[in-house]
Amino acid sequence: MNPSKKWAVRGLGGVVVLVALALAVVYGASEVRIRRTYEVDPGSVAIPAGAAALQAGEHLSVVRGCVDCHGADLGGTVFIDEQPMARLTATNLTRGRGGVGERYSDTDWVRAIRHGVAPDGRPLLFMPSHEFHPLGDEDVGALVAYLKSLPAVDRDLPTSSVGPLGRALFLAGELPLLPAEMIDHGAPRSLPPAKGPTAEYGGYLATGCTGCHGPGFSGGKIPGTPPDWVPAANITPDPATGIGGWTERDFFRAMREGKRPDGSDLDPIMPWKGLGRMTDMELQALWAYLRTVPAKPLGGR
Repeated sequence: MNPSKKWAVRGLGGVVVLVALALAVVYGASEVRIRRTYEVDPGSVAIPAGAAALQAGEHLSVVRGCVDCHGADLGGTVFIDEQPMARLTATNLTRGRGGVGERYSDTDWVRAIRHGVAPDGRPLLFMPSHEFHPLGDEDVGALVAYLKSLPAVDRDLPTSSVGPLGRALFLAGELPLLPAEMIDHGAPRSLPPAKGPTAEYGGYLATGCTGCHGPGFSGGKIPGTPPDWVPAANITPDPATGIGGWTERDFFRAMREGKRPDGSDLDPIMPWKGLGRMTDMELQALWAYLRTVPAKPLGGR
C-alpha cells in the first residue's frame, strides 16, 4: 500500500474512533439522566365518584391533550417515530393487555400526572407533567377517576427508544425528553383560581399551551420535533406576527373551526379539535389571559 493510502486509512480509522467515542459519551451521559430515580411524595388527592366526576375527567383528557398522544381510546400510540431521533410510545392507560391501569394505584396516577415519574421512580419519557403539575386537586382527582374507569384496551406497543441524535439534542437542551427534570417536586402547592371567564383562570388553562407555544406564548420551532414540522404560532398580542389584531370572535372560530380570521386553515399540528371542546367559559378565560401576556415577535417562545 502506498503512503498516501496508508494515511487515508489511518485518518478514516481515527474518525471512526472519534465518532465511536462521541457516541459513547452521548449515550452514557444521557443514560445517567434517563435512569435516574426520583423519590416523590405526590401527596393525597381525593378520587371522586359519580357521573359528574367522570364527565369532568373525560373533558380534561381531551382539552388537556391526553388523547393527542395516548390515542382516542387512551390505549396508547407511537406518537413519534423518527430515527435516529427517537421512537416514543405513549403508554396504554387502560386495564387491558399492555396497559398500566391494572397496576397503578391512586398515588401512582397522581405521581405520573403531576410529576412525570413512574412507580419505580424513573422519569417518564416526554410526559409533559410540567404542564400538568399546576393542576388543582379537583381536576387531578377527576382525571384519575376517569382513567380508572376506562374500558380495557388490549394493545401491544413497541418500547420507546432514543437514538443518538435524540440523545445529543437532549443533552444540548433542545429536546425536552424528561419533563420531570423541569419540575420542583418539593414545592408547596398553590390553590388554583376560581373557575370563571377571567384572565386568572385563563392562565391556569394556558399552562397546557406552553409545550408548543413556549412559556412566553410567542411560538417558534417546537423543541425536538422533526424538521418538516411547522413552527408553533405566536399567540401573544403582537400586532405584526401574533394575534394582536384578532377579536374574541376570531379566537373562538380558530378554536372551534380551525380557521384564521382570513379564512385560512390552522396548521395541522394545532390540536384545535380537542381545544375546541373547551366550554365557552373556558375559551373566554383563555382569551382574556392571552390578551394580558406581553406582546413578542414570532419565534421567541
